[in-house]
Amino acid sequence: MNAIMKTPASSTENDRRWSAIVARDAGADGSFWYSVVTTGVYCRPSCGSRRPKPENVRFHATREDAERAGFRACKRCKPDQAGLSEQHAALVTAACRWIEAEEKAPSLAELAKDAGLSPFHFHRVFKAVTGVTPKQYANAHRHRRVRTELERAPSVTDAVYDAGYNSSARFYEKSAAILGMRPREFRAGGANASIRFAVGQSSLGAILVAQSAQGICAILLGDDADELTRQLQDQFPNAELVGGDADFEAVVARVVGFVEAPQAGLDLPLDIRGTAFQQRVWQALRKIPTGTTASYADIAQRIGAPRAVRAVAAACAANALAVAIPCHRVIKRDGSVSGYRWGVSRKRALIAREAQ
Repeated sequence: MNAIMKTPASSTENDRRWSAIVARDAGADGSFWYSVVTTGVYCRPSCGSRRPKPENVRFHATREDAERAGFRACKRCKPDQAGLSEQHAALVTAACRWIEAEEKAPSLAELAKDAGLSPFHFHRVFKAVTGVTPKQYANAHRHRRVRTELERAPSVTDAVYDAGYNSSARFYEKSAAILGMRPREFRAGGANASIRFAVGQSSLGAILVAQSAQGICAILLGDDADELTRQLQDQFPNAELVGGDADFEAVVARVVGFVEAPQAGLDLPLDIRGTAFQQRVWQALRKIPTGTTASYADIAQRIGAPRAVRAVAAACAANALAVAIPCHRVIKRDGSVSGYRWGVSRKRALIAREAQ
């Protein structure tokens, strides 16, 4: 191996990748590799070997880069082979495809046997990769199928059975939660479903609040009231949108009051529609206390999916219930504020207001 100049320890210690090595962060595996000049080997960030001195560490974008530089693979973490997280991801992907292909979802025992793991271990691995259990994933897939079938099947009953339900009674018990409205209304594209709405004004601009029979289904922020109304129409294209009366204006006033004075709290019934994973994320967001923040990685940990940081960010972006589901309280791990559906300036304002 060619002689390599040492790097000052301070420059390595200030690199975020060094923090991943110190923490043996398995979530960083695959994003970079590191080599150690004094041993001539390269490793994964999660390698359990003795921590090297920072001045002896070099970073590599790929394992091929490390090998071209003359380093050999560590025998402990085997960075030249598929990592455990990659193996788990492949097993879970295969299980998901199997669930999606079957009329009746495979049992946990069947999925685990196919993956070569015990049911307990497979259940834990599946949840760590996807953020949901195999049963929750199967239910979410069945919900997607019934939405598709309702649009094309000859009848609601046909759609229910084609989607894999054993009885229409079981489906009807949960249809409001699955569809947000009665099956025949959904089949008609939301026709006959009535949604009341009104627009208020706050120090953060216009606020549109909409309510279905199940509860508040949209809280939108923006500069233009007409644009917010168009967004609501896009969200519920075939529903009957009804301008709010005096009673509903009071609901809007409560939302505006919460924006201006977060300590007052906001206790309204919500109509939350999303995938199983999104709903888990949104539930975790609602548990973040007013005046505090959490990182996307924190939320991923809290829902039992530590590697699903990007998916958590996507679920935050999909939230259509501003302030009621407080995605504005989620920030980057380094404390910086970014990524808010209604503008970063509003996110900063909400965080600052709640901190007071």
